[in-house]
Amino acid sequence: RLGILVVRHLKRLERVILGYLEVSDGPEEEARLGILETLQCTIEHAWPRMPCRLPVLLKALLRLIWDVHTDPGPTPEPVRAALLQRATQCLILLDHCSRGQVKVKLGEGCSCEENRVRECIRKVQEST
Repeated sequence: RLGILVVRHLKRLERVILGYLEVSDGPEEEARLGILETLQCTIEHAWPRMPCRLPVLLKALLRLIWDVHTDPGPTPEPVRAALLQRATQCLILLDHCSRGQVKVKLGEGCSCEENRVRECIRKVQEST
């Protein structure tokens, strides 16, 4: 809703986003899905300010992808798929606004053997 004015609140908003990404909120994961949507909108509106936040956001999104993949909890498969899809979309947006830096960082240190995690990373690396 704020559009570009969200830039005024980026520091606080980043802390809120990171906090929600770290904690599972039950089988339906409504808070995490909502905060991923918020992150996506924030990246779209404040894209010039995102490259300096790339290390923190990249780490949080990759951790989320790993946690969703490895969590043995009762989260239904469609919810897991939605979380992975939205996190991947956020990574793609971050890559676009950072002029390919996400692809570079993923190429440097990614040796994951898990298929679902590798699939998310592949989607980011193949995005244009």
